[in-house]
Amino acid sequence: MEQMKQILEGSLLWRFFAALSAWFGGQWQRSAVVHWFLHPAQWRKAASESSVFFWLWSKLRGGLCWLYDKLNLERLFGGSVFFAPWFWCAAATALAALVPTMLTLGMVVVAFGSLALVLVARRERELTFSPMNKYILFFLLTYLLATVMSVTPGESLKPGMLFLLFTGFALVTENGLATRRQLERFTALLVLGASVVALIGICQYVFGVSGAESWVDEDMFSSIKTRIYSTLQNPNVLAEYLVLVLPLAGALLLTAKNWGKRLLWFFCCGVITVALLLTFSRGGWLGALIAGAVFVVMMKPALIMLAPVALVLLWFALPDTITSRFSSIGDMKDSSTSYRVAIWMGTLAMLKDYWVCGIGPGTAAFNQVYPAYSYNAANAQHSHNLFLQLVCDGGILALILFLLIIFAFGRQVCTAVSKNKNWRERVFPIAALSGVLGFLAQGMTDFTFYNHRMTLVFWAVLGLGAAWCKSVSDGGDRT
Repeated sequence: MEQMKQILEGSLLWRFFAALSAWFGGQWQRSAVVHWFLHPAQWRKAASESSVFFWLWSKLRGGLCWLYDKLNLERLFGGSVFFAPWFWCAAATALAALVPTMLTLGMVVVAFGSLALVLVARRERELTFSPMNKYILFFLLTYLLATVMSVTPGESLKPGMLFLLFTGFALVTENGLATRRQLERFTALLVLGASVVALIGICQYVFGVSGAESWVDEDMFSSIKTRIYSTLQNPNVLAEYLVLVLPLAGALLLTAKNWGKRLLWFFCCGVITVALLLTFSRGGWLGALIAGAVFVVMMKPALIMLAPVALVLLWFALPDTITSRFSSIGDMKDSSTSYRVAIWMGTLAMLKDYWVCGIGPGTAAFNQVYPAYSYNAANAQHSHNLFLQLVCDGGILALILFLLIIFAFGRQVCTAVSKNKNWRERVFPIAALSGVLGFLAQGMTDFTFYNHRMTLVFWAVLGLGAAWCKSVSDGGDRT
């Protein structure tokens, strides 16, 4: 292997592309666009404290602190597990795919309460200030108004409130993870939980569990008999989950410090990858490729030159069942593809009349309005596209704020990574961003927030990534 590396690096072709890549890379890094992106105006505490949100919180916190001291609640809660918000955040996220939604909701509520208890009892503990937080707060407000003004307000109340709580969980996760050890434990528990979910799915494939006939076009893919779904009831939802977690599993493998941990995380990466393949979710595979590309390029930009070679090798190494299904992306002969296109066209027709405020969250609201605009008589519970559905739920403002959240998060990761050259410190925020972008790529073909538990995991990974950015920006000194 070392000899092949020397031969490759000594070739004229490699030197030419390496020099060309270095020249373009230098020009790009010195450009005004990159300088603006990596060196934004500082998210100063003073600016945050001038907002109405902080004013309301400071008044509420002051009152709660007075009440906590007056009732001498330290004797009741001091030293208890309720003073460990990171634990409740980790439990809710790691078990999200393994337990019912309502039990997950219970752990989320406890996590909210645990963080509030810490902030009230420990006055020196401050909230974390991240660039994306202000957009999350406005996004929550927009969704709340959309729920209230829904075309079916009664039916939209439950999905709307769940979405608000699970979205706000990003802020709880970011603030609940106070030390590097807690960050590492949270990440490890999330990956271990995903590995259990993946193993259950692999067992389904081994024992040939049956699924819905609509999951596969038997005329085009007669060789596919089983698509695994594990505990998540749908192969595409399982793929969404695994795409989010796989980069974090890779980060744990790369940073493992002994062979025992290397073997454990290698096993986790393996079962998650195998399960992802066995979902036969083309959107999931595309998301995984994008997540992998982002991860590799941000860790080692020069490796982008090997991407064409890697894709060719994958094409010949993977079974025909997988390559034929992947190559069918965009083929209108596939009933799944034509069905989605028909839904998108109907949704776009609907949004011409409802793009300003949307119709409200939940399937009841969608089914109330969409049938009048359905194209080709295609019935659906949602628009099968994350970005279109956000407009359906909360109007164009909800989509704009969501994109601003992702932009602010991406900028935060890139800024933190550019300030720390230690690859062991950089790998975790990069992994979080990779998973988020892979998830969003799959969102182009499906409404990836349809399953409430996946909504929770997505926002938890976003909060985890922001917390890792804080650790990296501090030089990894959070103890």
